[in-house]
Amino acid sequence: MNAVVIAVCLMLFLSFIRINVVVALTISAVVAGLVGGLDIHQTIAAFNDGLGGGAQIALSYALLGAFAAALSHSGLTTLISHSIIKKLGKEPNNNNTQVVRWLLLVAILAMAVSSQNILPIHIAFIPILIPPLLHVISKLNIDRRLIACILTFGLVTTYMVLPIGFGGIFLNDILLANLNTNGLNAVNSQIPQAMLLPALGMVCGLLTAIFISYRKPRQYMIEQPVMSDTQTPVISRKSIIISISAIVVTLIVQLQTDSMIFGALSGFIIFRFSGIIKQDISKDLFNQGVHMMASIGFIMIAAAGFAAVVKSTGEVSTLVTSLGDIIGDNKALAALLMLIVGLLITMGIGSSFSTIPIIATIYVPLALNFGFSVAATIALVGTAAALGDAGSPASDSTLGPTAGLNADGQHDHIRDSVIPTFVHYNIPLLVFGWIAAMVL
Repeated sequence: MNAVVIAVCLMLFLSFIRINVVVALTISAVVAGLVGGLDIHQTIAAFNDGLGGGAQIALSYALLGAFAAALSHSGLTTLISHSIIKKLGKEPNNNNTQVVRWLLLVAILAMAVSSQNILPIHIAFIPILIPPLLHVISKLNIDRRLIACILTFGLVTTYMVLPIGFGGIFLNDILLANLNTNGLNAVNSQIPQAMLLPALGMVCGLLTAIFISYRKPRQYMIEQPVMSDTQTPVISRKSIIISISAIVVTLIVQLQTDSMIFGALSGFIIFRFSGIIKQDISKDLFNQGVHMMASIGFIMIAAAGFAAVVKSTGEVSTLVTSLGDIIGDNKALAALLMLIVGLLITMGIGSSFSTIPIIATIYVPLALNFGFSVAATIALVGTAAALGDAGSPASDSTLGPTAGLNADGQHDHIRDSVIPTFVHYNIPLLVFGWIAAMVL
């Protein structure tokens, strides 16, 4: 059996039985190398070489965590959370509770969508916005698996169809460029149109999560806030002004430098030297924020090592090429198997952006050989890459929501983020992606 299939299945199995994701990725990387024909020394060397690829992301998340901790200490997020809690009243009636519930869900969805284009900060908003709202979410008995699905929907679907921000990078700089490099004659305007039908599968998954799977209340242990629900938090105007200024500077620096590291660092420095954060607690706040995001960083580093080993084996090309022997002349089966292989690759690597260069080299000639149209080929490759981004234990589309929702230790990464997003998004995305390949 192909080394990629074995390694990805092993990684998923180990994660599902509650083995730490970093350990699961490391063990699976060793197995991938050995099964793929590398000896132990070559496997370890490839893994070590790949670790550097995740270092930048890990440092970015660590500094974002420090910035989020400083922002939370400023009191601004407490004020936002308190204003929402206050709307519930001392004894909220059902109508009032439902209004606040829907407003909260819509606000989180809007922020997730805008984080990919209007303010392209990706998951940076999650550790800032979500932890202060956990008390509200628990008080409303909202199932956190629903919040995870909403966040992942905004993070993934947006770049699939909107060519702005991260969507511009995914659709134009990566998808279109790799398609045309490998023999497809496509233009910019065709890319979003071809991806609309697969994205509709994501919409169906979101609606299923909202109205069927997680519509029932789920109780969590409610930690008492520092202030009562009726007491107005006392926050100085200076703190509010500096907090807003830090947020704006963080966004501007990130957009100008294209670096989350320097953006988050700029925001933290403003807090540190503004007088809001005293010198004696700044170190504790920094450590607290880094600790909050450290698990994501280590997972991304291990995922980079895993991806490097998988690529070194050469088994990805072998897996894709072997499809030709299985498919024969069956066009429908060809589309289905290409999507499934894309799912396996992305689930292991954890990044749809990194999957496209791997599969486009083989998928484009294969799709043209089977007579797929330009639009169908775009949908096949784009969907095959997006499959697995939602639902991968190593994807920031699931790691980000977990980092925010598990701030109080009541949200499991695998059972509450990975499995719900995999079921609600990968299955309909697979179905709608296949339909797109057949009808476009």
